[in-house]
Amino acid sequence: MKLSAFKFDLPLELIAQYPAEVRDEARLMVVHRDTGEIEHKVFKDIVDYFDEGDAMVVNDTKVFPARLYGNKEKTGAQIEVFLLRELNQEMHLWDVLVDPARKIRVGNKLYFGDGELVAEVIDNTTSRGRTIRFLYDGENEEFYKIIDSLGETPLPKYIKRKVEPDDRERFQTIYAKNVGAVAAPTAGLHFTPQVMKRMEIKGVHMPSITLHVGLGTFRSVDVEDLTKHKMDSENFAISKETENIVNSSLDNKKRVCSIGTTSMRALESSVSANGRLKANEGWTDKFIFPPYEFKICNALVTNFHLPQSTLLMMACAFGGYELIMHAYETAVKEKYKFFSYGDAMLII
Repeated sequence: MKLSAFKFDLPLELIAQYPAEVRDEARLMVVHRDTGEIEHKVFKDIVDYFDEGDAMVVNDTKVFPARLYGNKEKTGAQIEVFLLRELNQEMHLWDVLVDPARKIRVGNKLYFGDGELVAEVIDNTTSRGRTIRFLYDGENEEFYKIIDSLGETPLPKYIKRKVEPDDRERFQTIYAKNVGAVAAPTAGLHFTPQVMKRMEIKGVHMPSITLHVGLGTFRSVDVEDLTKHKMDSENFAISKETENIVNSSLDNKKRVCSIGTTSMRALESSVSANGRLKANEGWTDKFIFPPYEFKICNALVTNFHLPQSTLLMMACAFGGYELIMHAYETAVKEKYKFFSYGDAMLII
């Protein structure tokens, strides 16, 4: 398929600037693949679509405050450093993006806070990418605490407002535990303890995987021929316990639902020869777009995504191109909220 096939008109006012006041009261569009029916619900109604023995796979990655503001030595010019991933814990080496990039050269020193952290630029990686080394001698735990206190919640640039204290909690799922993501796995933002408890009472399993969401998830596609687009690699891990739960649901012909496109990428990167999930850890750069045959999941929860995004492409691959593009037209008409803090879609 071509990139232009995923264009649609999205009024800017439909890009959510804030989350729903109560997580599980965001809207939920339910799309039925077999009949093409579209229902309009609220997120807490999701419990009605699942039964005993079904599995809902969540991504338990935790967002860290990846956006730092600092100053360049000598000139004092303000710079933004976006921490992408830690390359070497002992040496405090990180892959980062810098802005404005033209001012940041190899050998420059960058100061954060009141000089609590100092970093040196070691290498150029891409036009905006750099490798930096934090010059820090203390314990790792203390280092991460400083990052946590100086860093800002990394809201996507589509959210055109300043970061607020509430964002630290709201741009995080309630079950987040493994630190490493620079963006939230947004489909999971709608879950509340109440919804999870109701699932548990019904006998629905909620196994977890970890995929540390990188900025590549949101990187725009700039080639018309989708086979030429390369996804950034993201680190993931799937446990033996999750393997067993998911495969038991599959063997019993139950529903296996991926909570988000991030969980789906990890699951589809870990399929055994007989079409079952296998425990696995490593890196995935899997890019899913139509046509694609999904091996593990038969249901997907995902937010409403931006035109021509890889996330929309995966939703179309799962739900069927015509049906999902029609659902998006409906979403625009019905004024659903889009993107990270927006509403949700359940495709079954």
